Amino acid sequence: MQRNNNTFSRAALVRTAWGIALSLLFCAGSGQVGAAGVKPVDDARLIAAGAETANWLHAGRTYANDQFSPLRQIDRSNVKQLRPAWIHQTGIASTFQTSPIVADGIMYITTPFSNVEALNARTGRPIWRYEHDRGGKKPCCGPANRGVGIGYGMVYVATVDAQLVALDAATGKKIWAISIAETGDVTTEAKSDLSENDSLKGAKVTGSTGVAAVAAPLVYDGLVIIGITGVGYGLHLESDRPGAPLGGVVGVRGRYGRPGFIAAFDAKTGEKNWSFDTTQKGWEGDFVTETAYGVKLNRDIEKEKAEVEANKEAWQYGGGSVWQTPAVDIERGLLYFGIGNPSPQATGDGRPGDNLYTVALVALEARTGKLSWYYQQVPHDLWGYDVASPPSLFELEIGGEKIPAIGQASKLGWYFVHDRRDGRLLFKSEAFVPQENMFALPTAEGTRITPAAAGGSNWSPTAYDPASRYVYVAGMHMPFVYRRQTIPATADKPEISYSVFEPAKEPNWGILSAIDLGNSGRIAWQQRTDQPLVGGVLATAGGLVFTGEGNGDFSAFDAASGEKLWSFYCGAGVNAPPMAFAIDGRQYIAVAAGGSKIWGYRTGDSVLVFALPEEKAQ
Repeated sequence: MQRNNNTFSRAALVRTAWGIALSLLFCAGSGQVGAAGVKPVDDARLIAAGAETANWLHAGRTYANDQFSPLRQIDRSNVKQLRPAWIHQTGIASTFQTSPIVADGIMYITTPFSNVEALNARTGRPIWRYEHDRGGKKPCCGPANRGVGIGYGMVYVATVDAQLVALDAATGKKIWAISIAETGDVTTEAKSDLSENDSLKGAKVTGSTGVAAVAAPLVYDGLVIIGITGVGYGLHLESDRPGAPLGGVVGVRGRYGRPGFIAAFDAKTGEKNWSFDTTQKGWEGDFVTETAYGVKLNRDIEKEKAEVEANKEAWQYGGGSVWQTPAVDIERGLLYFGIGNPSPQATGDGRPGDNLYTVALVALEARTGKLSWYYQQVPHDLWGYDVASPPSLFELEIGGEKIPAIGQASKLGWYFVHDRRDGRLLFKSEAFVPQENMFALPTAEGTRITPAAAGGSNWSPTAYDPASRYVYVAGMHMPFVYRRQTIPATADKPEISYSVFEPAKEPNWGILSAIDLGNSGRIAWQQRTDQPLVGGVLATAGGLVFTGEGNGDFSAFDAASGEKLWSFYCGAGVNAPPMAFAIDGRQYIAVAAGGSKIWGYRTGDSVLVFALPEEKAQ
């Protein structure tokens, strides 16, 4: 909707006044303290974000992605008195996954479809809003956006149509915008054939080779770093089957995708600095017969090797989405992130080999994008086991040696812990979800697998408490059925072989786990929830763990025992990461409640911010 620029309303005057005030506060690029004594968000502040207990300057609060707040005003003794301080409605009821950022009393959020809003963090009143123009393009991969990055007087958002946009932090005015990658939809012959197949009657089959960006950009050392999604090609069944929260995925041989990548751009100009493709020539690897942690894989290595010559360009369509914001080791100048499944999804046909670097945890030199090390969790993945949850950095003492470590909650149901200097596996945790038939091949009658493509742990951020050395993981029990089917040959078409995996028709649930990293990954406690957990976890120094469910409940648990201490019904699915901040000594807990269409959870448009009553917060 266009606005009449000649009409200068009272609201416009208020926005202008806010813009002037914020310009003074931010002093963008000046390096000077603003009129209210607030320093600009520069590299020094971003590096020392952990010391700014009142603010939340990164998607995971610090470069370590720890999702832990040192605030302790809200604790076990008073959390039952927690109540809404304010609620902000964006007006867009759709899959809502934003991780709010708070800097010096201003909250920045993204809405579905990649709009950005700045809010007064004390009251929730809007300051400015950026409406992202997609040019009429339909997003390839849904409306979700997971937040912004901030720094140097700007706010950065990566969008559903694969743009990177820099906004003035004071006014929301667009400074620059660049295209990260080409986008677009596709209709394939395979899609048409599958839609007409009797075994798929009643399910709409859709597909796309467009790309998007969903994660919050990482702002580091003058760079803005972001990866793309949507490249792990698979045809999707819509969620139109009774009782199924997910429709399922069809894997069919075909060259429809492209390599995924993560890239770094100059924070001032948007000029590309470096790029790392997640699939590259030579991606066949060593044709391993078991995982790096010793689990046998069901692979026909001789058959795969015989197919290499005919598929030597398969890496060019190889997939490997990047779903999360990387963690950064400041001392070593390394950034760490996970990579998604290879393309085509759900079938290994046409992509022989290990398919490096898909389904792997990867470390790159932050200044150059040069590969430092990788650890592939599943070579030649057939099951959709993306490395989707953001990794976290921490220190561990093992055998009297202090080790800089990195951990990642996998879709496989294990929490992997590595030496972050070289990727060496230190240990994997006890399984935090039931595990049955993992790495089993599809059969005509169907093979039940759990965890499957949903996880384990999906994209949900974990939280790490350095005092207890517990990591808190939002998990799910959602078995899938994996089938192999064919469409018979006709006079003008060859036989088509494909795989289908979709949720099993049985109960599923969520599992909140506390994993003791000081005790080799033993499970300290678990709390079962009514619905699969997707969205993330917050831990605080007040001895609390916060997470939400798709049924609308947002809850606090005792961090030591797992006992549920408080819950609030938010009216829509709570499927986004919680965070904490403080203003004038009063602590707040914030979370988006907007549900998720892909999981079948009720959508909404609200950010809810909770606090103790003012008299209790003194």
